[in-house]
Amino acid sequence: MKTVVFDLDGTLADTSGDLIAAANACFRDMGEGDVLVHAEDAGTALRGGRAMLTLGMEKLGRANDAATIDRYYPMLLDAYKREIDTHTILYPGAMEAVAALKAAGYRVAICTNKPEALAELLLTRLGVRDAFGAMLGADSLAVRKPDPEHLFETARRAGGDPAQCVLIGDSDTDRNTARAAGVPCVLVTFGPSGEDMAALEPEALLNDFADLPEVIERLIGKAA
Repeated sequence: MKTVVFDLDGTLADTSGDLIAAANACFRDMGEGDVLVHAEDAGTALRGGRAMLTLGMEKLGRANDAATIDRYYPMLLDAYKREIDTHTILYPGAMEAVAALKAAGYRVAICTNKPEALAELLLTRLGVRDAFGAMLGADSLAVRKPDPEHLFETARRAGGDPAQCVLIGDSDTDRNTARAAGVPCVLVTFGPSGEDMAALEPEALLNDFADLPEVIERLIGKAA
């Protein structure tokens, strides 16, 4: 079976608002107020909690303060868990594209570097967890993206052939994962870092989820 594997943050859903709010809760606890600004820092937010804390510390002139980042990372996760779906939205057409792919016979799954429990919670809150045959997070295996085994095992658990999958993402991590796996990569252009995606030279760029079924068939053929 051929499998379409999606990244989560910045690909299926814009989670940047809730991520930045969680990071700013940490900076407020430090007495620094809201250090991160959504309009400027959404792209970094989609790279995870440590990336946001690191950026904030750099803004505060404390770029080498790894101890503070380590200390506040669990607090960030707790804050994020409490408000995980306050601002988060699925990108327009995302679930319609998933339904179309499933109807065409493809397996669909999620491979994310978000901690598994948080990804499960978010997808459940958004009401879409059951649409995906498998979901692997950052801590589901001993490895994570860009290690190709993270992608391969996601495809396997969805009931697919790892050699016949395609990864839909929004970052160099996704591009490097697909390259290491020897499978096609589609990068979305509607996320915060969309203007940078062409330079990563994926097999396809996606401007609108409505186009995804056609793109998938072109890259890996019909499902059966």
